[in-house]
Amino acid sequence: MKNVKTNAMRQLDAKKVKYEVYTYDTDDGMIDGISVAQKCHQDVKLVYKTLVTRSASKKIYVFVVNVADELDLKKCAKAVHEKSIEMVHVNELLGLTGYVRGGCSPIGMKKKYPVILSDTASSMESIIFSGGKIGCQIHCSVDDFMKITQASMALIV
Repeated sequence: MKNVKTNAMRQLDAKKVKYEVYTYDTDDGMIDGISVAQKCHQDVKLVYKTLVTRSASKKIYVFVVNVADELDLKKCAKAVHEKSIEMVHVNELLGLTGYVRGGCSPIGMKKKYPVILSDTASSMESIIFSGGKIGCQIHCSVDDFMKITQASMALIV
């Protein structure tokens, strides 16, 4: 894969954050998180996915959870003090974030949305997440991730 800087990488570079990039083959169409972890030869426990939601009050929230976990929308709503949360439709993703499904990074979105990282990451030194395009993952420390995204951590799975 051609080494192209994404918005996420440019933001990390601008903040002088250390990170690694993993690329993987996308020819087979497998972009689910567990497949991505396997293709990058990484432990599934390290790999996180980005999920974009909308609250009953129409606010957008970005939740980042381990690829093997399911988002609990009731816990998400509680974490952000909203009545309810639902996933945004996939056809809204590009317009809201500037990213496509399977390549949505919590860093470098069109607008700055609140980011909530699953508390499963609290015991991790680092995590891997989408680099901003399909076939690209970023690996950085949890501390740097929290700083760059200004994320909060909560029980959301």
